[in-house]
This record gives sequence, structure tokens and C-alpha cells, in this order.
Amino acid sequence: MTEFPMINALLFAGLGVVVFAVAFTILAKLAPFDLWKEIVHEHNVAAAILAGAVALGLCWIIAATMH
Repeated sequence: MTEFPMINALLFAGLGVVVFAVAFTILAKLAPFDLWKEIVHEHNVAAAILAGAVALGLCWIIAATMH
């Protein structure tokens, strides 16, 4: 990377956000139901909790990998 720590932090943060967005999109496509329809239109709290837990899990894995 570079010799500037701030630039390194911004690059890794951007890479982490991109990896998270791709992974969460893949998860939403692989779900056996329409995740966003269940959360927004059907007000399914269980689906929202599942999506949040998966998002946190993905973020922790990505953060640990990049640290």
C-alpha cells in the first residue's frame, strides 16, 4: 500500500464496503424468499433480524480479514 496511513485506511474501508455490498447482494439473491418484500411490505420482523444478523456477521468477517 502507500506510506500514508490515512490513504490506507480509506482504501481498506472502501474495499470493505464493496465486499460487504457484493456479499449481501448475493445473500439476498440466494434467499428462498424476496427479502426486501418480506421486510418492507409484510413487516416481517424475523426477516429483518435475520438480515441484520447476517450483515453484522459479514462485517465482522471482513473487518477481521482486513485488520
